[in-house]
Amino acid sequence: MNQKVAWITGASSGIGEALALELARRGAKLVLSARREDELRRVANATNLPPSHVLVLPFDMTDEARLPGHVQTVLDHFGQIDYVFQNAGITQRGTVAETKFEVYRQLMEINFFGVGALTKAVLPHMLSRKSGHYVVTSSVAGKLGTKQRSGYCASKHALHGFFDALRAEIHEAGLHVTMVCPGYIKTPISLNALNANGQKHARMDQNQAIGMDPAECARQICNAVARHCEEVYVGGFETMGIYLKRFFPGILSRILRSRSGE
Repeated sequence: MNQKVAWITGASSGIGEALALELARRGAKLVLSARREDELRRVANATNLPPSHVLVLPFDMTDEARLPGHVQTVLDHFGQIDYVFQNAGITQRGTVAETKFEVYRQLMEINFFGVGALTKAVLPHMLSRKSGHYVVTSSVAGKLGTKQRSGYCASKHALHGFFDALRAEIHEAGLHVTMVCPGYIKTPISLNALNANGQKHARMDQNQAIGMDPAECARQICNAVARHCEEVYVGGFETMGIYLKRFFPGILSRILRSRSGE
């Protein structure tokens, strides 16, 4: 990835921040995006890259109309986009019966529609160069369904359908898609989760607190990207649920029914 341009959304914390540090270590030039400019600048400083190799570009993923302009800003600065690490996202905590439907709309706007819109905005550039790689952070929950995550699971499942179709369409053009399915990674994602009313969950889930270190997660993701893997599962024992879903769905169903939603 030396001298390649990698655009990371959700770069202000968690896996996105860890990816910025790992990609910088591997010699990439970075575009860092999220809503919080102060946190993006903190991450930019932590990369120890020269200022000319880091572009801080804050924006809201739901502001779709401005995404083509952001793409142009990146091209004006670096002249190319080699990787787009689609890491922006939000999760939830709430049962189907309790969750307000506007919470589902908010989850889909951020986790699916915003990701799809940025993908489409970058695509003409990548097609014109016959080169480019989308790296999309889904989740183990993008391959199965768990309690109190119905909207989150739906948004992540949607990403797989969208990007599997895109991968087939752009293969002949020399472009790549890697779907990343993390399990429990020690990030603040549960703190920012939406509850049934759309307010912040504001609690660190126990499984998240003891999860994989984000730096190790980022290392495994970058290794998979370098190998052009189509899909990679990152985490601990919880990733085995994906294989249970495929080969022993009845066993997985019983396990998931017996677990709490926290």
